[in-house]
Amino acid sequence: MKPPIQTIDTHAHYFPQTYIDLIARHGKRCGTTVTVDDKGVTFIQVGLLLRTGPITRTFIDLDERLKIMDAQGVGMHALSLTQPMVYWADDDLGVQLCVAFNDAISAAHLAHPDRLIGFACLPMQNPTLAVQELERAAKLPGIKGVYFATAVRDRELSDRSFFPVYERCEALGLPIFLHPMMINNERLKQFYLINLCGNPFETAIAASHLIYGGVLDAFPKLEVSLPHAGGVLPILRGRLDRGFYTRTECKTITKPPSSYLKRFTYDTITYDEELLEDLIKLVGADRIMVGSDYCFDIAYEEPVRFLDDVKSLTGKQKQQILWSNAAKLLKL
Repeated sequence: MKPPIQTIDTHAHYFPQTYIDLIARHGKRCGTTVTVDDKGVTFIQVGLLLRTGPITRTFIDLDERLKIMDAQGVGMHALSLTQPMVYWADDDLGVQLCVAFNDAISAAHLAHPDRLIGFACLPMQNPTLAVQELERAAKLPGIKGVYFATAVRDRELSDRSFFPVYERCEALGLPIFLHPMMINNERLKQFYLINLCGNPFETAIAASHLIYGGVLDAFPKLEVSLPHAGGVLPILRGRLDRGFYTRTECKTITKPPSSYLKRFTYDTITYDEELLEDLIKLVGADRIMVGSDYCFDIAYEEPVRFLDDVKSLTGKQKQQILWSNAAKLLKL
């Protein structure tokens, strides 16, 4: 039964079995394998540095997902891939993986149109192929946005080679949702700092490239959503502005970086009520949407109840964050 509260979780990950099977069959030629441990849990291993998992059945099984959504009081998931994305693959396999993922989330929507929508994955390592898959995926039922990692191999999101993709996303009215790629650094290997510290900084780095690199100026109607409540971007706004005023290499834009904060939308993944209140004061409740990071162990187990604990929220603001902001952005 659909929960009574209209809610859209915009940060909810999904691994279709078809996507995993493709990696298992063909990933080895690109240095990527699928492994299953003695407990039957799946991992995706890219080279020696990047391991994704455990990919439990709750990432894959849609019936189990719907039960969890009901228990959480969440009405709708926007299904998205997460690392390792497809950027490690060669062109042919990258396209196959994107087609498999995008077709799977469209099929999930057709099976559960009131509960599941999706964000398309693109083979961004080849922007020409990315545009082709974007044009195809945009026509699929249930595709409401596009999902990018915060970097593509050795290229930042400000790289001019990506501008044709941004141009088509803007023209198609499809917002871009970002997700960090893990920063592989020796200093972050202990204490889960690769996620706790690495991911928030990775988001801020990507957003800074979009600002200083002129992407947001070049595509004024393009919507970009930042995960994890923008990571550390909001608290770096003064430092980024200082660079704009004092450093010649930062004078690539005509106004300070802080003025771009309202060009982004943000999810609610702060794990701290006061931090979310600060973000609301900074950008407005109309720029914030529910996110949970389903269903990693660090995810919100009750993303709706978290908002209940933010006592300063008005009824209108809560309704905006739960539903209407995302519904408007995703054209539901």
